[in-house]
Amino acid sequence: MKWQKLFSLIVVLTLVFSVGLAAVSAADYPKRPITLICPWGAGGGTDAVSRIIATLLKKDLGVPVNVVNRTGGSGAVGHTAMATAKPDGYTIGMPTVEITMMHWMGLTKITYKDMTPIAMVNFDPSGINVRTDSPWQTYKDLEMYVRENPGKLKDSGTGQGGIWHLAMAGWMKAIGLSPDAIKWIPSKGAAPALQDLMAGGIEMSTCSLPEAATLIDAGKVRPLAIMASQRDPKFPDVPTLKELGINWTCGAWRGIAAPRGTPKEIVAVLEKAIAKVVASDEFVKFMKNRGFGIYYLNTAEFSKALAQADKDNGEIMKAAGIAK
Repeated sequence: MKWQKLFSLIVVLTLVFSVGLAAVSAADYPKRPITLICPWGAGGGTDAVSRIIATLLKKDLGVPVNVVNRTGGSGAVGHTAMATAKPDGYTIGMPTVEITMMHWMGLTKITYKDMTPIAMVNFDPSGINVRTDSPWQTYKDLEMYVRENPGKLKDSGTGQGGIWHLAMAGWMKAIGLSPDAIKWIPSKGAAPALQDLMAGGIEMSTCSLPEAATLIDAGKVRPLAIMASQRDPKFPDVPTLKELGINWTCGAWRGIAAPRGTPKEIVAVLEKAIAKVVASDEFVKFMKNRGFGIYYLNTAEFSKALAQADKDNGEIMKAAGIAK
């Protein structure tokens, strides 16, 4: 029986040693450069937000934070890279709303459950934008027209199954109409969709207000509502769907996450650092200049938001026939 006691002692000592190492490593974290994976291309909005956060994190954490763009697969490549990295706190990423959508479309098996949420930093709700020379002066005017003329209007803002398509489909469902009550015209993004809107190829775009801001400021586009719980301070006269009695919010968001299994002590360090970044004057100025909305959720709140978004988006995508 002596060998059994010896074995038990070795197991206990090993566990104690391992716990001790984890505590030490968390206390010393970070000791070397951190990689921040951006799942979208250089020069885009997510890339820009990734880089300002990386710059400000370096100041707080005292080590370089290097942004690496891992693109492809409609976001699947980058999200997979951040989810499957070693969970030691030295590889983190910027998941976007697509993490709650891609698996429903069969693009990847990766879901938000494969990540450790740290914080949400940005949210830009979908808008309902029409030309200023259109006959719809208010949201109610447009809704009445859609009800009386199902399938006649065309909307765009992203590809088939993208976030602005989902926004429109969810909006239709929320007011008791079929998702195809408005035809979706796929595009490569908000910019070409807005060009098509100006040219008369479509009658509306459910892209975000920041994306349409130049045309709104020029008096060429009229935003009728946003799919948010609160009005946008930059567009204080634009009502929310919630104000209009419609229970639907939808938008593009960005956050910071680590691979599943990252030690809680390290997550706590990163959560605290991200909170400082989001509250900093540099970040606020950057986001304001870019027209991006600052929206902070801590680790626990972000986890709940991800679960709810995944559930809601799955239901809407199934109803719209874009889930596999």
